[in-house]
This record gives sequence, C-alpha cells and structure tokens, in this order.
Amino acid sequence: MVEPFNNPAAAESGPTREHLLEAAGEVFGEVGFRAATVRAICQRAGANVAAVNYHFGDKEALYSAVLQQSCRVALAAYPVDAGLPADAPPEARLRAFVRAFLQRIFSDGPAARHGRLMAQEMIEPTAALDHLVREDIRPMAQRLAAIVSALVPPGTDEASLRRCSMSVVSQILFYHHCRPVVSRLFPDLEFHGEKLDQLAEHITRFSLAALRHWPAPAEPPAA
Repeated sequence: MVEPFNNPAAAESGPTREHLLEAAGEVFGEVGFRAATVRAICQRAGANVAAVNYHFGDKEALYSAVLQQSCRVALAAYPVDAGLPADAPPEARLRAFVRAFLQRIFSDGPAARHGRLMAQEMIEPTAALDHLVREDIRPMAQRLAAIVSALVPPGTDEASLRRCSMSVVSQILFYHHCRPVVSRLFPDLEFHGEKLDQLAEHITRFSLAALRHWPAPAEPPAA
C-alpha cells in the first residue's frame, strides 16, 4: 500500500514540489505509471532527478500524490452532491450524482486529469489505487448506495443494492471507456455543455425507471 511520503522538510509546499506534481500529472496521464520515468518527469518540471526522492520518496509515492491531488481537484470542481442539502429528494440527489460524475470524467479543464489517470488505472492498477478507494471512492460509493436504498422498496438486500449502484455507475463509465467506439458509431455525439446535461438526464431517468420498479422483497412463508 502506497502512502504519502512523510518528510517534514519536504512537506512544505514549494515551487519545485508543485512543478513536479504538475509535470508528473501530465506524464502519468500520457503514458501511465509504469512507462513514466523519473527522468522524463524531472525534465518536464525543470528539476534535478534527485528532487523526486527528496520531495516524495520515490516514483510510487509521487504517483500516489498525483492521483490523490487530481481526485481532490475534480471533486472540488464538481462535488458529488452538487451542493444539494442532505435531505433533498433521492431523485434530485441521484441526478446530481450522475451529472457531477460525468462532468468529472469529461471535463476539459484541470479536473480532466483525474479522468485520464483513472482510465490508466483501470488498464493497469497500481498500489496507489488502494488508498484512493479507501479515502475517496468508497465514500462516494456509500453515498450512491444510500440514494439507491431510498429509491428501491424497503428491505431490499445488500447484494441487490450493490448491483443497482454499480449499474448506475456502469452507464456513466461506458461513455468514457467506450468513447472511441461510440464516437465512431455516432460522430455527432458530444460530451460537454448542454449535450452532457442531456446525457445526465437520460442516465438518471433510465436508472429511476428501473429502481422505482424494483421488485419488493418476497414475504417469508407463513409459519
């Protein structure tokens, strides 16, 4: 398990450290963790090759820091709840969850880096994924599970709730992971602005139609 490198002297935010994070984010996003080299990262950052060891410990710890930072940037730009109150209707919370997820993975701004890094992680998972799942992805999954639970009949079993939640997420990720094929099938399909909002609405309506008609748990046989 890769944890952030703990060096009090290096922990202070400075230009070299920030340049390394920026350069590493670009290089890792382009070629993935395994193909990236410390030398290439340092060259792009304008830093000495020893700077990675000083500020982060090694390439693994640098990658973990980049992955965590990119996730924080994406979540800050597009929060999971989109600012909705905790007592908002589950339909509204689902719509906000879907829209924010799509925005994070299709963004063209600084938040876009996380989508590229996660696409690389899905192909070749690294040890850094453990920390990200524990600290960021699992809380998001739990939030979605709570929304789904409020939409299906009471008493729905945990396995069904889990599969329903993953079915919502799989619709979102399909458009990202399969974009090369989808774009060839439908060249006019776009993933920004009003078009992205329309896609979010479709996924939400499709999911709500399924969840609202989820079968109620069977009654236990009479004694």
